[in-house]
Amino acid sequence: MPKTKKEEVYFGLMMCSGMVVFMTLYNLFTHGLIGKLSLGEVLIQLLAAFIVAFLVELFIVGPAAKKIAFSLPYDKSKKVTVILVLAFCMVSGMVLCMSLYGLLNSYFSGAPIGESWLESYVTLVGQNFIFALPLQLVVVGPLARYVFAKLQYVQGS
Repeated sequence: MPKTKKEEVYFGLMMCSGMVVFMTLYNLFTHGLIGKLSLGEVLIQLLAAFIVAFLVELFIVGPAAKKIAFSLPYDKSKKVTVILVLAFCMVSGMVLCMSLYGLLNSYFSGAPIGESWLESYVTLVGQNFIFALPLQLVVVGPLARYVFAKLQYVQGS
């Protein structure tokens, strides 16, 4: 786990990169846009989502999630429990923020929303949360922690 602000930024970049790639592809697939957008358009979507997600994570959700996670009453001496609580808080905050980003992005690109804004937002949050939490807990989180630990080991040698 990161110990310094610099390490937090690197770890956040790794976590954010993985989540943005998978979540963007998931959302493109669930909205029937795979094959309809050019590779350039998909890359622009990925870059824009990454920039927004990283800034939101770094300045808003990350600090709030840590504050909430460490204020909750649980045994903080167990590393796995801390990781699970932090992941839940981070995913919850990021899904709320990035679902709003996705909805606004759809609106401004001229895609029909279909339902009311609130209904669309709630539906999108639900769809994103059920994919993002397992993705974070089973794939991206463990992979980012593994790579981060290897990078720390290489730098320490």
